[in-house]
Amino acid sequence: MRTERKPTIELGQLLLELTARVRPDRADGINAAVVLATPEERWTLRLNAGRLTVGLGGVERPDAVISSDAATLVDINTGRLTGSEAFLDGRVTVRGNLGLALRLESMFIPPIPRPVTAPQDRTVYANGLPVSIVEAGRGDPVLLLHGLGATKASFLPTLMALSKDHRVIAPDLLGHGDTAKPLVRYDAPTFARFVQSLMDALDIERADLIGNSMGGRISLEVAMATPDRVRSVTLLCPAVAFLKRRGFVPFVRALRPELGALPHRLPHRIVVRSIRSMFSQPDRLPASWYQAGADEFLRIFRTPRGRAALYASMRNIYLDEPAGERCFWARL
Repeated sequence: MRTERKPTIELGQLLLELTARVRPDRADGINAAVVLATPEERWTLRLNAGRLTVGLGGVERPDAVISSDAATLVDINTGRLTGSEAFLDGRVTVRGNLGLALRLESMFIPPIPRPVTAPQDRTVYANGLPVSIVEAGRGDPVLLLHGLGATKASFLPTLMALSKDHRVIAPDLLGHGDTAKPLVRYDAPTFARFVQSLMDALDIERADLIGNSMGGRISLEVAMATPDRVRSVTLLCPAVAFLKRRGFVPFVRALRPELGALPHRLPHRIVVRSIRSMFSQPDRLPASWYQAGADEFLRIFRTPRGRAALYASMRNIYLDEPAGERCFWARL
């Protein structure tokens, strides 16, 4: 068994060597400070337009704080363990920018090559728009489409499980996470066209779609609009067109999503409580997941474009027309 002092020394050496292992294509355009915290010490990684500097000690307002023991961080930095595995196992906690923390290990070439099942976080371009994805595995392609206000991180357990025998891609959907947030309608057809363009960018002809909540509605729209591109659809609590409680439609139609550009505050504790309320047994998930999820939601929500995209998406879920010859249920 390794003593704690040896991993601490080894971690310091590995971090100082990271500057020579940066992948410029993955780190380009990122300006951020990430603190790696162990019980013994803190290290700060500063990324600036593809360049990295490493220093001992923390900073006052880091973009992300990744906490673990030194031995686990050594295993992640050498390629013996993925950060995603360590996060899901509870050996690593993240506060702040979860998207940046997920991307971090993909920015460096590990001394030990990672297996094909190891998640790779990168940016691709679909119709000229940057799309943040995490990808793992090899085989028939599977797209994981997250729900309203979430990001690709919400599908991390599913991605890890399916990557053993599939090529699995979890994108941040249009207007969400670190993907572009243009001023568009953010309705089901808009998201479906986005998914189709992403498939083109990834050279995917046909895929299995797995969608949660809003992602389930998008999966159905892709399948209805372009059935030749969909092998199967798996729906997890899909946000389909409301048949009841339609009385607020005129009021919601009058509300403009651009109002989201106005600054307003949402307390972290309220977001945590809201996320917990989505689960019948919320204590089955670690408290650290709720904290990280709330941090990530608020990171996007605090930007005007992020709020506008969220409200537009929410509005169009409710306005999805249920009845009529060309409406959702007839088409389905």
